[in-house]
Amino acid sequence: MSGLIQLKAVEVRFGPVAALTGVNLRVGTGERLALIGANGSGKSTLLRVLHGLVKPAAGSVLRDSGMRQAMLFQRPYMLRSSALNNVALALWLNGTRWTEAKEQARLALGCVGLGAAALRNAQALSGGQQQRLALARAWSLKPHVLFLDEPTSSLDPHAKREVEALMADFAQSGMTLVFASHNLGQVKRLATRVVYLEQGRVLADLPVQEFFNSPLLVETSREADLFVKGELA
Repeated sequence: MSGLIQLKAVEVRFGPVAALTGVNLRVGTGERLALIGANGSGKSTLLRVLHGLVKPAAGSVLRDSGMRQAMLFQRPYMLRSSALNNVALALWLNGTRWTEAKEQARLALGCVGLGAAALRNAQALSGGQQQRLALARAWSLKPHVLFLDEPTSSLDPHAKREVEALMADFAQSGMTLVFASHNLGQVKRLATRVVYLEQGRVLADLPVQEFFNSPLLVETSREADLFVKGELA
């Protein structure tokens, strides 16, 4: 296998609906891969297949046996406990002793600028703070690959910038990022590669600059043309 994860002819169905059809995809070490497309194009389903939460109806998913991974959902779940415990519990469930888990959790919170909020109830934090807390929780597990589903879609501009900065820092440290996004500016800022999906099919898989500067995709798909112009939600 070449890369951390490789999908071959993957298909996913939810009842009579084909969510993904004939998807071939490779995720390499250190990439920042953006999944884009209109609502219902299959981005979230593809993320869940990559993370192992959804099993394909056909095709295969190959993973590096030593790979560690984590996923950040669009609205991350927060336990009714302190920010510190939300991170420490993830480490404890992963086999870290509780005392050490709390120490590592404090370090992780400090890395995302939430050290002062360590003892606050996680459910009382703002949306941006909760997203940073979720990033701290994922980062503390030291994943090789981090999957993110629309990580800034419900945040205000300031919180979006904070989360983007953390994503960039993680990538700089060598972590592989695979994220779904409707924000094309964010894709241009963070991604090295873009996969465009339409009705469950991959229509383009290109380096980011080539994707936004190439006329080939928009000439073959009206939806892609409208999406890149920002005229399709």
